[in-house]
Amino acid sequence: MFGQVLRRQSGQASPEWLGLLLVVALLLGVVLATLGSQLPGAALARAIAGRIVCAVKLSDSCDRAPELVAAYGDELASLVRRHAPQIAYEAGMRALPVDYRRCRSPQCADGPEAGLVARSGAGRRVVAFVHVVDCRVGEPPPFAGRNTAADCSGPRRGNLYLQYWLYYPNSATFRGVPVAGAKGFHVDDWEGYQVRIGMDGAVDARASSHNGYNYRLGHANWASDAGWGALRDATEAVGLRARNGWGPETGWLYVAGGSHAGSAGLDRPVSRVTFGHRLRLIPLEPVAAGERIPPAFAVTPPWRKRVWRDPEAEGTD
Repeated sequence: MFGQVLRRQSGQASPEWLGLLLVVALLLGVVLATLGSQLPGAALARAIAGRIVCAVKLSDSCDRAPELVAAYGDELASLVRRHAPQIAYEAGMRALPVDYRRCRSPQCADGPEAGLVARSGAGRRVVAFVHVVDCRVGEPPPFAGRNTAADCSGPRRGNLYLQYWLYYPNSATFRGVPVAGAKGFHVDDWEGYQVRIGMDGAVDARASSHNGYNYRLGHANWASDAGWGALRDATEAVGLRARNGWGPETGWLYVAGGSHAGSAGLDRPVSRVTFGHRLRLIPLEPVAAGERIPPAFAVTPPWRKRVWRDPEAEGTD
């Protein structure tokens, strides 16, 4: 809204408007810096401050993703949006990743079995939550110190990691057996797609698959799926499987029906797709910082996983 008002003034913002908006943004910034997460509604205040800064800068990226800009700034927000995957779903699959704060059942999360899809049958947006681990040399951690505990040692140093987390209300490894207590079934399911941008500009990706991370579906990745570390290491040693599941970014995330296990590529025919630009991207850092009381999940949520702080972690625990 702020950006639209300013643009209507013959493409130029008056000095008075700019001065007023900057003063308000600075005041909000001082309050947030002083009280931090103890302030009720801090997340909303931060979003408003970010939106004001967007208006002053007349940034097009703000119109597309104000939450991302408020959390990460223009540069990181643009990269998060640019590398959001195109999601391809296994034929016959109806589940969609949604915002768990508004939907935690298949009744509101399921959508059509075919076509281009951006909303569930109940009108819920397809959502990917985002976490950024910035290990670039000399770069401050995003989101005002929320990332200071990240492991940026060794081969991680110099890389930028973008993590996209997808929430499904339940998981059934063996589709057709969605019954509590049945083997392979549990309520709540968090799956991840991760992008690694190296110092040389090379971009790799991987996707969570049961107990590990995969790049492509296939026999070489069974060890990762089953959690067999020795066999996984052996397949990596002989070149049958990419190290830690990483491989060149394709821009696609393939999701298997039932278990929602993924691979970082379009491995087989699909019947429906969610394009990356239609995803609603939501920063997860406010949840991890305790600005909201995190709900209980039957599985480990992203902010409690090792990979949240160690972006090269091999497991999904």
